[in-house]
Amino acid sequence: MTEHSSKMRQEILEIPDAVDRLLSDGAANIHDAAQLVKQADPRFLITVARGSSDHACLYLKYASELLLNLPVASVGPSVSSIYGVDLKAGGALCLSVSQSGQSPDIVGMTRSLKSSGGTTVAITNNTASRLAGVADAVLPLHAGPELSVAATKTFVTSLVAGLWLLAEIKGDDTLSAAIRSLPGFLDKAARCDWSAAAKAITGRSLFTLGRGPSYAMSNEAALKIKETCQIHAESYSAAEVLHGPVSIVEEGFPTIVFAAGDAAEQTTAEAADAMAAKGAAVFAATDMVKQAESLPVTRTDHWLTDPIATITSFYSMVEAVARARGIDPDTPRHLRKVTETV
Repeated sequence: MTEHSSKMRQEILEIPDAVDRLLSDGAANIHDAAQLVKQADPRFLITVARGSSDHACLYLKYASELLLNLPVASVGPSVSSIYGVDLKAGGALCLSVSQSGQSPDIVGMTRSLKSSGGTTVAITNNTASRLAGVADAVLPLHAGPELSVAATKTFVTSLVAGLWLLAEIKGDDTLSAAIRSLPGFLDKAARCDWSAAAKAITGRSLFTLGRGPSYAMSNEAALKIKETCQIHAESYSAAEVLHGPVSIVEEGFPTIVFAAGDAAEQTTAEAADAMAAKGAAVFAATDMVKQAESLPVTRTDHWLTDPIATITSFYSMVEAVARARGIDPDTPRHLRKVTETV
C-alpha cells in the first residue's frame, strides 16, 4: 500500500500544513481571546469536552497548571444536560473543545457556564456550529475538512490552539516561538519509524503510559488503538501503573510509553524499564531507557510542544497497524464522525 492509502494517513500527513494554517490565520482570534481572559483574570479553569477533545483538555490542564499556576477541572456535560444543574462558574475560564461544535451536551454546558459567570472560549473546527454561537470567544482550528472518523489533525490543532492561547495569556515569548516552529517538526514526526512497536501490537490487550502532558497523549493513544484497530488498550499514568495494573502483565505484554524532554522524562523512563523487567514488551518515546526499546522521536523547541510531535508519530504507526490487520481506519465499526450526546 502507498502512504496515501487511507484518508487517515493523508490527514496525518496534512497535520503540518493544518498547524501552519492555524498559525497564519488564527493569530487575531488568539489575541482577542487572550485579551478577554486577561480582563476576566480567572482564578481557575473548567474544561468541557468528550473523546479525543477531552484528551486535548487534559493536555491543556497540565499546560495551564504548569504555565499559569491555575488549577483546572474537567466537568461532566451531563451535570447540565441530564441533571439540570448550573455550576457556579464565577471566576472561571471555561474551555470547550469540540471538532464539530454540535453536540448538545457540550453546547448546553458551555451556555450554562457562561450564564453562571464564566468566561467561555470555544475551540472548534466549525465556526458556524452551535458551540461557536454560544461562547464568548472562538478559536477556529483552520484544519480543513477531516473525513476520516478518527480525529488526527483536529486533535493536534486543538492542542496547538489551546497551548497558544495559554502562551499568549502568560506572555511567554519562548513558548510562542516554539509553537510557530512546530510545522517543520511535525512533518518529521509524521514520518518517524515506529514499526518495532507496530509489530508488537498483535491483538492482545496493551498498556499506554505517560506522565504530565504526555499522559494526555497516552489517553489519546489508547482510544485510537481501540477505535482504529479493535484492540483493547488501557492508559495509565507512569506513576500509577506499578500500583496494581501491572499485575496483569505477562511475558511480551505490549506497552507503549509516551515521554517528552521535560522534568518527568527520567521517572517515566524508569517506569518503562520496570515494566520491561517484568516481561512486558515496552517501547518508549525516550532514549533514557535501559531495558525498554527506545522509539525514534522528534524533539521540538520546547518541552511543552514535544508531546504534540510524539502523538503525531503515534498516529502514523496506529494507522499502519489498522491496515495490517485488514481494518479500514477511516470507518471504524459502530462509529461515525460526529457523535451528538445529550
